[in-house]
Amino acid sequence: MNKWIKDLENRIEYDYFKTLGKATNEQLQFAISRKALSELWRKWLATKNLLYRNKVKMAYYFSAEFLMGRWLGNTLINLGEEKVLSESLKTINIDYNTLEEVEADAGLGNGGLGRLAACFLDSMATHNLPVMGYGIRYRFGMFEQKIVNNEQIELPDNWLRNGDPVGVKRDDKAVKVKFGGHVKVSQNKNGDNIYSIEGAEEVVATPYDIPVIGYKTDTVLTLRLWQASSPDGFDLNLFQNEHYTKAVEKENRAEDISRVLYPGDSGPSGKTLRLRQQYFFVSASLQDIIVRYKEIWGNDIKKLPEAVSVQMNDTHPAIAVAELMRLLVDEEGLGWDEAWQITIKCCAYTNHTVLAEALEMWPIDIFAALMPHHYQIIEEINRRFLGYLRSEYPNNWHKQGSMSIIGDGKVKMAFLAIVGSHSVNGVAALHTQILKDKVLRDWYQLFPDKFNNKTNGVTQRRWLLKANPELASFISSKIGEGWITNLDELTKLKPLAAKDDVLSEFMQIKRRNKQKLANYILANNGVSVRLDSIFDVQVKRIHEYKRQLLAALYVIYLYRELKANPNLDIVPRTFIFSGKAASTYKQAKLIIKLINTLGAVINNDTSLNDKLKVVFLANYRVSLAEKIFPASDISEQISTAGYEASGTGNMKFMLNGAITLGTMDGANVEIVEEAGAENAFIFGLSSDEVTAVRASYSVGELLAKDAELAQILDMLVSGPLTVNGDFRELYNSLVHGVNGSPADYYMILKDFRSYVSAQKTVDSLFRNQDEWARRAFLNVASAGKFSSDRTVKEYASEIWNIKPFK
Repeated sequence: MNKWIKDLENRIEYDYFKTLGKATNEQLQFAISRKALSELWRKWLATKNLLYRNKVKMAYYFSAEFLMGRWLGNTLINLGEEKVLSESLKTINIDYNTLEEVEADAGLGNGGLGRLAACFLDSMATHNLPVMGYGIRYRFGMFEQKIVNNEQIELPDNWLRNGDPVGVKRDDKAVKVKFGGHVKVSQNKNGDNIYSIEGAEEVVATPYDIPVIGYKTDTVLTLRLWQASSPDGFDLNLFQNEHYTKAVEKENRAEDISRVLYPGDSGPSGKTLRLRQQYFFVSASLQDIIVRYKEIWGNDIKKLPEAVSVQMNDTHPAIAVAELMRLLVDEEGLGWDEAWQITIKCCAYTNHTVLAEALEMWPIDIFAALMPHHYQIIEEINRRFLGYLRSEYPNNWHKQGSMSIIGDGKVKMAFLAIVGSHSVNGVAALHTQILKDKVLRDWYQLFPDKFNNKTNGVTQRRWLLKANPELASFISSKIGEGWITNLDELTKLKPLAAKDDVLSEFMQIKRRNKQKLANYILANNGVSVRLDSIFDVQVKRIHEYKRQLLAALYVIYLYRELKANPNLDIVPRTFIFSGKAASTYKQAKLIIKLINTLGAVINNDTSLNDKLKVVFLANYRVSLAEKIFPASDISEQISTAGYEASGTGNMKFMLNGAITLGTMDGANVEIVEEAGAENAFIFGLSSDEVTAVRASYSVGELLAKDAELAQILDMLVSGPLTVNGDFRELYNSLVHGVNGSPADYYMILKDFRSYVSAQKTVDSLFRNQDEWARRAFLNVASAGKFSSDRTVKEYASEIWNIKPFK
């Protein structure tokens, strides 16, 4: 009997006391996952032993998010077992695809930051790079998004409801993390100050290890996720005296740390919880790293930079600088200067944003109360740094004040990360240049050698081989399978763009993928969409700067055009949106409501003759993205120029044969460089023009000259869209400005006409299917640069100084 089927029978009988035929799909999926885990267990153990035995320098990737998606399918592909399992299951009348759909996406991330981390792990394992990931095992992810009455509703994302077949609990590796208390100072025999914390709250950090296997390699890397609990969380005496809530108060407080990703932080309690989360996983991880270091390298902590590199993925883990100093000085007994040099050599910082709101600044009163000794450490770091600034910029008090790590009543974590790291990188060429020229200009001038660029990438194993197997097979039939581990091989496709039969087959694959997505839309949204329509797609986190509102205004523009002339000659258009808004982000949630309201009005208007449809796909996640990208014709990347750090969705669309409609922002700049401007639809102001226009921009003057645009805006406050709610706050943000921001801060109205013009070009080109096919095909052929394989190799050689192991 087939090894998969025999093992599956045994597991179902042992775990569930059932025969194979009586097991539910959830039980079958769980059992298959356990079998897959056992298949890679020896490789996982061998990888760990090899890294220990050979004293290999390791990089440790600290990230608040790891948006892994479903584990089973990707693991089976990398093991080379997916087809074997699928065929085996057919012999007992079980559909593998049905079982794959049962698996919940791991609720460990939300957006591009987390998906990048997941792609990196896949690439690191595939190319045998000695790296380990560290994060938090969130019990309920961020939230599960439902759309009710056109509005976003947040529900718990209970991704662990059917258990966790692959997370291996490691009680033996648990550590304790301390919060609060007060600092006690004593002296050793040499007269040196010794610091300790008394009266602190202790939280136990227990790791769960998830294996990440490379594509057809023997390398299995580890993602270690920490779960919080209290060492004495249940008070039996209180419980027996009927104080039930108080009896579990400590346990609940501790478990809150790893309960939800990005809890609301509009008030002090939320800010405190977020800071607790960040310190919790950073402290646990650094303690774990030092234990591991000593097991392999011995007790000489001074050699730590030879063995360890810590990459802080954005500012969430920036407290690592202060925590590593605490461990080196207080726990390991090093002097300050020696510890500081070790910290700088070990730490590196990736910046993912130009938005001030995401640069992590914590109120001093919250920070000092939660981590009193770390605040002292940061004060000392800052005191010494300000002394350095005075020597570099004597009498320039403004610069010294503006660059202080502590100022304006806050601790500035991005500044701490820059001062305490040997490398600061952006994630796209334009983003890095903006950091140097604007956002972190003073820092670049002070530390030019620290700054570098590492353009983001995506793993082609997940986003083409798995997500679009038909296109992947088609590509392999033309150029071989080398592209699976070397995406630059796609350039071999370029000569085939002149062959009509190749392009015809390429477009047939696209149509079949559109049919699959259309089936999903019908089943989940109850909307029937035309396959001959342009699938115009914008899927990403909902934010004003990403400008989903610009696309929504264009939908209103088309709706008005069709209502005035139902026989208007346009190519049918299906607008597809998906993404979550932060639960406290009112404007973003209104944008979601507007999109869904547009869909409710337009999709039920028979006078439009099915020329226009609008769908919002709820609960955007990796498994849904795998359905969307292969089916897309247009990739909407329309952020205000200068605001999107990079984007990785744009790369996934490109890889799957969608054409970019976008601004010259983030990695769009490099996509256009690779594919050619003629193979994209570029519109709008440049980042420099956005800055220049702000000084004299008048929305009133713009609308006085554009009556049609003024009428489109009026529909936000009157007419059929306001039946289920008034969008006056969106209107005000565009026309008058809100919350201290000027009108049309993100240049939606300013770029509107340029966007309309670009969309007309889209309409015109789509009528010529041969030319559309050629340009879409060339996008695929030009996507080689945007592999996370290339990105992690650059990190490895240029920042971490690690090498692939055999």
